[in-house]
Amino acid sequence: MADGWVSTSKSTHLRGRKKVSTEPEVLLRKALHAAGARFRLHRRIAPGCTPDLVLPRHGVAVFVDGDYWHSCPLHGRKTPFTGPNADLWEQKMHRNRERDARSTALAEERGWTVLRLWECTVRADPSLAATAVLEQRSLPPLAVT
Repeated sequence: MADGWVSTSKSTHLRGRKKVSTEPEVLLRKALHAAGARFRLHRRIAPGCTPDLVLPRHGVAVFVDGDYWHSCPLHGRKTPFTGPNADLWEQKMHRNRERDARSTALAEERGWTVLRLWECTVRADPSLAATAVLEQRSLPPLAVT
């Protein structure tokens, strides 16, 4: 196995992926704004904890988790990684899950209500996702229609 990441033809499309203001985030923001909610984007609420948006008036921190990167139970990867970077990908996905749990714990320790929404849920019905945020309730992953 190589010491670091090996560039492959399949990995080219992953370079330059957006980390902030992704399509699902923008869909949710538009739906929240239409519902009259006001929020702040990417506000760091603790070292190592920067939610996608926060509703300070409601004390809510929202993370929009990508199906692939955060291992959605419905849409996450179902098969083991292969190729020269397989072990590195497994480690990365494990670190993502650990970081999610750590961010949630940090925000909750500081009194925030944390909502984690799956990309598929927001894409399926942004208005439903916005309502869930305003009601401070979670939603399960949904099939994108």
